[in-house]
Parts: sequence; C-alpha cells; structure tokens
Amino acid sequence: MEKGVPIRAICRAISVLQAVNRMGPLTMMEISRAADVPYPTAFRLVQTLIYEGIIEMDPDLKRYKPTALVQSLSCGFQDGELLVEVARPHIISLTRRIGWPVSISSRVGHNMILRDSTHANTSLTFERYYPGFTLPILDSASGRLCLAFTPVEEREALLRWLRVSKLVDSEYLKGASDALNLDQIKEQGYAVQGRNLHNLTPGKTASIAVPILKDGDFIAAMTVVFFVSSMSVDVALLRYLDEMRLVSSSISNILQDYSALNAS
Repeated sequence: MEKGVPIRAICRAISVLQAVNRMGPLTMMEISRAADVPYPTAFRLVQTLIYEGIIEMDPDLKRYKPTALVQSLSCGFQDGELLVEVARPHIISLTRRIGWPVSISSRVGHNMILRDSTHANTSLTFERYYPGFTLPILDSASGRLCLAFTPVEEREALLRWLRVSKLVDSEYLKGASDALNLDQIKEQGYAVQGRNLHNLTPGKTASIAVPILKDGDFIAAMTVVFFVSSMSVDVALLRYLDEMRLVSSSISNILQDYSALNAS
C-alpha cells in the first residue's frame, strides 16, 4: 500500500457525517447522493453512526439528522477561537458598510472550513452559513487563495493526497497548480470565484477572497460573497477589494500583536 493512502471506509463515513451535518435532515437516498457513496454503503454507514449516537432518524420526517453528540467531535479544538474573536467585529463592520456577507475560513485537510460569517447579519444572502460548513479547496476562492500561499512542498503533498484518495479527478489534478494560476493569485493577493458551485445555492453567487496572515504565513481567508446577478467580478473588485485588504490587514496586525505579546 502506498504511504499516505487513506482508509476508504473512514473517508466515506466522514463524508456521510459531513453531508448530514451540513445539509440535514436528509433521506437515505439524499445522503447517498450528497456523500457520493453507493446506497448500500450509505445505509451501513448511517446505521453505524446511529449506533454511535452521532446521528438519528426523525420518525415523523423519515430523515436523518445529527444529534448533540456530534459536538463532542470538536471537544478540545481551540485553534480558531482567537481568529474568530479578533475577526468578528471587523467582518460585521465590513458587512454593515458594503451590505454583502463576509466569511472567515481556514484549511483543514483538503477542505476549507468556515470559522465565522455574517450571513445572519444581512438580507443580501440566499442562505445562512454556520461554522463547520465545508468548501472544496480547488473550487472556491478561499481554497485557491490558501493553495497559493501554501509552501510548495506542502501544496504538492496535498495535491498528491487528493490524487491518491481519488477525491478529485486525476486529469484535473495533473495541471492543477498551473490551471489555477496560483503564482498569479499570490502575487496579486486575492482570489476570485466567478460562480460558487459548491454551496447551498449553486451558481447564484460569486466571491472574492483576501488572506489573513501572521508572521507572513497564511492563517485564513476573508471572503465577500455577492449575487452573480447584481454585478460582475470586475465591478466587485473595483468596489470592494481595497476595503477588504484594509480589513484583512487590520485583523492580521492584531493577530501579530497577540503573537508578539505571548512570545514576550
């Protein structure tokens, strides 16, 4: 077995749990489709997760949903607390000024994980997104921005893992770094997604992401999401990019000050 090859059963179980947690309550067929696993496999995994008490079936709806026990999976995780504490007032203020929702996300494994957002603080959104929502690293503005700021060796290891795990089409991965223009993204300091296809309203929104840095290292992406029908990406860049950079820079500076204070 090649070193680093994931255990497929565990990967599929995680996919099922993420689907239920992200989109539930879901029927068994919806779970199978959302997690991209065969129906019999989805059935066995769901039964296992029910046995462990992590999900349950709503007897009235005949759908599956997460239980409170799913919160135990985050016990001990504190990495994002300071980031959210520092960024929260800044992204709320930015949303009040521009109207559009702003999110903070960072990489966990091969996905970008939402740490916080202001979707609940504005009417200019189709859905509300909560911490834990996942986005694919190759097909989101925040993910491409993260890859652009990731050291080359670490980036290549991540792309290699995606290839081995078969989570992403191998032909697409062959030229992923070149196709995504990662060097250009890092040089310009932002990434865009013309249409967000992997969210709760596929194709209806676009996004712009700028980095939050500490000691020059990428910590998270700050992303503004807007309706595709309202303006083009070029117009959005002209209107919002400078202000986004100022806000992300302020967050970065505060995180840097915390780091320096703790080091002294």
